[in-house]
Amino acid sequence: MTGQEGRVRIIDGKYEVLRELSAGGMVTLSEVRAAEGVTRRVAWFAVSTPADRQVFHAYRTALRALEPAGLTDVVARPGAYYAVWKPVAGQPLAATLEQKVRPQETVDAVQALAARLAEQGYALADAEVVVEDQAAQVAYLTPLNAPRSPEDIAARNAQTLAPLQKGRVRRRREPGAWLTFVPGLLLLGGAAYLGSQAVSIYLNPPVRDVVSVTGQEAKVAARALTDAGFRVEYTQGQAGGRAIGSVIRQDPAGGTKLPVGRLVTLTVNNPPAIEVPRLEEMNLDQARDALKDRNMLIGKVLKVDGTLSNTAEGRVIAQLPEAGSSAQRGQAVQLLISTGVSGKETWLPELAGLTYEQARAHARAAGLVVTSVERQPSDKPENSVLEQSPAPYVRVTVGSPVKLTVASARYSAPSRPAGDLPLPPAYVPPVPVEPEPPAGTDTPEPTEPAPVTPDSVPATPQTPATPEIPPSDAAARTVNFEYVFPADLPAGNYAILVRDADGERVVRSAAPAETLANQRASGAIPVRGDAVFIIRRDGVDYATVTP
Repeated sequence: MTGQEGRVRIIDGKYEVLRELSAGGMVTLSEVRAAEGVTRRVAWFAVSTPADRQVFHAYRTALRALEPAGLTDVVARPGAYYAVWKPVAGQPLAATLEQKVRPQETVDAVQALAARLAEQGYALADAEVVVEDQAAQVAYLTPLNAPRSPEDIAARNAQTLAPLQKGRVRRRREPGAWLTFVPGLLLLGGAAYLGSQAVSIYLNPPVRDVVSVTGQEAKVAARALTDAGFRVEYTQGQAGGRAIGSVIRQDPAGGTKLPVGRLVTLTVNNPPAIEVPRLEEMNLDQARDALKDRNMLIGKVLKVDGTLSNTAEGRVIAQLPEAGSSAQRGQAVQLLISTGVSGKETWLPELAGLTYEQARAHARAAGLVVTSVERQPSDKPENSVLEQSPAPYVRVTVGSPVKLTVASARYSAPSRPAGDLPLPPAYVPPVPVEPEPPAGTDTPEPTEPAPVTPDSVPATPQTPATPEIPPSDAAARTVNFEYVFPADLPAGNYAILVRDADGERVVRSAAPAETLANQRASGAIPVRGDAVFIIRRDGVDYATVTP
């Protein structure tokens, strides 16, 4: 729950414990001194299981519904679940109930508060209630492990409100009650006069200028118009650069003359809610950029000691509103920034073999920050850690940078060379066919062929026999191609080609390096026979991938 600075206990690095007020179950209530020097009470939840976390979130839901006057902050993040309470001026409820005469307004306020508490599963006895100016307010709400049953709440409230049955309640004085003491004749005459005036005002209402309320907060604007005698109606709209809940338009416009009692419509700025981004572990510039993307702003920034959370200097420890909660455009987010871990050393375990995400979590737990990541081709699983700096178990100062080398896919040359092209087959001329003699002519007797001598044979070159090209029997198949372009990809235009038994063809057309850096290209590609993929930069081979 707390850290130690000398012999002083500190809660969440910002609340100095003065004394422990109570401890029960998973909740410890302490009186603390805040950074401003004021006294507060902190209800700290020792959350160690999902069931404990569910109890805290049920408590926080009840606080949001009740909006207690004493609540100043609710924090919910891993390792820190607590609520901060401030003192509330007023008379304790028990003292109010013991009075012999109680105003009717106070009784109604207490009963209304009891009903609101019952809706959230709490009884009046579960809250510290104070009464001020006939209004009942919650100064502290005791956490419960489980909501109470309606029967239990009713029994407890009946016991708490039992003193109401004693003493006397001072009723409200209804306006106009004094008329009952006026003689009947005067009453009838006054009624006739007032009736005539009412008819006159109804038929001829006074005309007034409509007050210009554009830019004002909705409640203030409505009060100004109703005080002037006009009726008011709200409608929702949105406008950039305007405060949430302010009036962006009014109909009729300011300065228009309008009879008293007429309707004025106010359009209130209420843009749709957006999700608050997660800012923890970012520096201030990164948090500002992340909020700018959601049209949000950085609000109040507090710097606190990051020793308890092992947070490096300049990094966000916590935020309000919390990450993932709903907010409005233009809303400010308050940040807690670490001032670093004072005078503390730490170390990293062996990270080799872990995934990048696991290694980053180890560095964060040790109070270090991963500032550099290099990729190296390897046969190890992709994105697994190969090397680290600082080395394992070397003691370094908290907040020091961490450099990781992670594995990327290894690429190799084609499995076999292409070889020489085969020669075409030799040309063989056709054998001439002698024509048959015409009909009726004598067929000459065959004569002996002249003897062939070596000198009578013409010299013709002998062409060596050329082997025929065997038909391609490469089978068609589909291979999975995957390649991750490095983050430091040199400038140029990169295309992806495949070379197989059918030749070379383009798989992905050329694209500039700035659009491909650190991007993954993958897909199922049909090929025939052995295949190799080529990443070509400006017409020159840059890398090859063998599936």
